Amino acid sequence: MSFGLQIRYWLEYALLRVIIGMIRLMPLDTAVKFSAYWWRKLAAKGRRHKRALANLKIAFPEKSDEEREEIAFAMWENLGRVMAETMQMDRLLAQPERIKIVNPKMLQRYHGKMGSAIGVSMHSGNWELAMWPLAVAGMKPAAVYRLVKNPMVDAYLRKQRKSLYPGGLFAKGSGAGFHAGRDTARQIGSYVRSGGRLGFLADQYDHKGIEVPFFGKAAKSPPFPAMLARRIGTRLWIGRCVRVGKTSNFRVEMHEIRVPRTEDSDADIKCIITDIQKTFENWIKEYPEQFMWSNRRWS
Repeated sequence: MSFGLQIRYWLEYALLRVIIGMIRLMPLDTAVKFSAYWWRKLAAKGRRHKRALANLKIAFPEKSDEEREEIAFAMWENLGRVMAETMQMDRLLAQPERIKIVNPKMLQRYHGKMGSAIGVSMHSGNWELAMWPLAVAGMKPAAVYRLVKNPMVDAYLRKQRKSLYPGGLFAKGSGAGFHAGRDTARQIGSYVRSGGRLGFLADQYDHKGIEVPFFGKAAKSPPFPAMLARRIGTRLWIGRCVRVGKTSNFRVEMHEIRVPRTEDSDADIKCIITDIQKTFENWIKEYPEQFMWSNRRWS
């Protein structure tokens, strides 16, 4: 690593800690309101706002431009809330009354006999909480996350997520390098085979993915969770986190998805992915303002 790059990383890390320090000076609810206000004001001026509007036009062609614009602005507010909550995650989790698990009996049924499990969710509400039911149930979930290139920032963010993912975090992304990516895939397979429970976010465009319908248009979708569940023989769960109003209160729910195991593994995997994306689509229609439309979804 060059000296110039080291300086840049130190400056980025220092700036992050200053911002976090400012956010943590405020009570949680105040910080969330403050962050939501400024994200609505500033983030909508960038190119990702244009992508969000383009995606919304695909998903909701029946809505007016004004309606789609308001959904996009509300999305930026939600992302501002997520940022502030991430910086005060320890305080949020210290108030478990803020997080209502909608269907706890679904998990209680498997208490002590869950075995290996794959969980998938999407960037909606505060997605960091989507695996919370598994953590509360003592199932020690792990998760796959996108590596941050700055190693100091990455290490700090990993530490902040430790209570959410007591089973650990597996990095993906170009910053991990080719061989690191292959090693991560092997580690993930070994972890799940040994009885681990692993979470994925599976709502973004994957250039190596499998095309299935999403809001009526073919979208290349992440295949790895479906492949892993099908080939290893694990349970597959799908979860979501719904923000209640504009507060830091949430409803979290998880449902089991059927994993077909016929002689045609490719058809089975496509069936699973289609089921996942259809569930996401139905959930997004309920709370479109809580979904991250600024991500790339269609090619």
